[in-house]
Amino acid sequence: MKVFRCPLNCSPLSEPERESMPLSVLLAAADPPQLLPAREQMAFTLGFHVVLVPFGVAFTFMMLVCHYRALRRGDHEARLLAQRWSKVAAVLFAVGAVSGTVLSFELGLLWPGLMGRYGAAFGFPFAYEGLFFFLEAVFVAIYIYGWKRLPPWPHFFTGVAVTLASVGGTASVIAANSWMNQPSGIVVSHGRVVQVFPSKVFFNGAFWWEMVHMLLAAYIVAGFMVAGVYAWGLLNGRRDRYHQLGFLVPFTVGAIAMPLQFLVGDTIARQVFDREPGKFAVIEMVPETGDHVPETLGGIFVDGKVRYGIPLPDVASILAGFRPSTTIKGLGAVPPAVRPDDEVVSVVHLAFDVMVGTASLLLLMSLWFGWLWWRRREVPVNRWFLRGASVCGLLALLSLWSGWVVTEVGRQPWTVVGLLLTRDAVTTVGNLWPLFATVLAIYLCVGAGAVLVLRAMHRRWVREGTEAVAVPYGPEPVSVSAPSERGFGADDV
Repeated sequence: MKVFRCPLNCSPLSEPERESMPLSVLLAAADPPQLLPAREQMAFTLGFHVVLVPFGVAFTFMMLVCHYRALRRGDHEARLLAQRWSKVAAVLFAVGAVSGTVLSFELGLLWPGLMGRYGAAFGFPFAYEGLFFFLEAVFVAIYIYGWKRLPPWPHFFTGVAVTLASVGGTASVIAANSWMNQPSGIVVSHGRVVQVFPSKVFFNGAFWWEMVHMLLAAYIVAGFMVAGVYAWGLLNGRRDRYHQLGFLVPFTVGAIAMPLQFLVGDTIARQVFDREPGKFAVIEMVPETGDHVPETLGGIFVDGKVRYGIPLPDVASILAGFRPSTTIKGLGAVPPAVRPDDEVVSVVHLAFDVMVGTASLLLLMSLWFGWLWWRRREVPVNRWFLRGASVCGLLALLSLWSGWVVTEVGRQPWTVVGLLLTRDAVTTVGNLWPLFATVLAIYLCVGAGAVLVLRAMHRRWVREGTEAVAVPYGPEPVSVSAPSERGFGADDV
């Protein structure tokens, strides 16, 4: 019996769960037919849900920025933005509650091997996530209803509680995910978890960097997606102060987070190089161990060889160890039993390229924005800049999705690195394709419903101007004055 603290490059055959299983058995084991639909369903539902996370974490923060400005300066446009953004946040919170609930059921239905063997550790962070979700739901309701019903500053701090609870919930989920990358804090006896050290499970070796990376990603995605809506309005002639402020606040948030994300991402890449050499070889598409390794742009992996890529000599070695002579372990060093397929290597490598490429474009847009603001101290009116800003939200979303592909697919064939293969975690009962079709229909209906509701809210705001309209079971309408036509400049900062 021992405390298991698995390094990310540990040999899979040396761990207690697999030490009695010969390599020949592992090589001969076939993937169960349920594996493909389970992975497809999990990928779809996670891809849907992760889009909503930035709006719970970062969109509510931007809402509070406007709310604070309204309280400190009596800024009507800021107050109006905070009110409207709070309603949008409530709709997205409801959608996230549905998609998150489905995900929680999927863990047990699709991956009983994971929950049955390591649920005592893996499920611990999710218990905290449930508590944070409950708090977030309570304070969302109080904040929405509290407009004109609570004293100004207590009302503001109920919004602060929403943001803090959403950060806590995100941290809990990241703790569970990072534990799968670097499992620690458990006592294993005869292949079973017999004791759990909660703090070591939660604050595992991969937690802090993954947490910071996800938080910054949330601010980037929410910032650029929201700013893109107002950039489109500015591009179409809506130059009033309301649209300028609606653009400036979220774009500034995204532009500040972008260079920080590059620094964090670069650090994480070196952490992967040190602790997960197999995953690093997949990301960089390195077939054999060696030094002076080139950085390959694009390309695919076919029959153990790199095809159609553009090599940049020595760059991968320099990025990994700051010198061309840095040795990088190749995929040939990974035991055949747990070596990822060529398709996995190609998908992860291309996803990494997309992530870095889109992030680089966002960084350039952030620098352009800073230069334009420094020159004129006002919201940029350059039409080419506004065109670029209007698509930054899509670029940020592509970067988020591709980053999660690198994280999740790059771990394959492991579910828990060094402990549990994905094919051993999946259920072996029943046909999962009908379940996948049902979940797909539910998510499409929920997503379409959310879009229709948000569009209806937008049309009502345009039709009614700034006068609130009564809704069933909602607070009484509160009339406010129209937004100012005055522009937004340096004196407003």
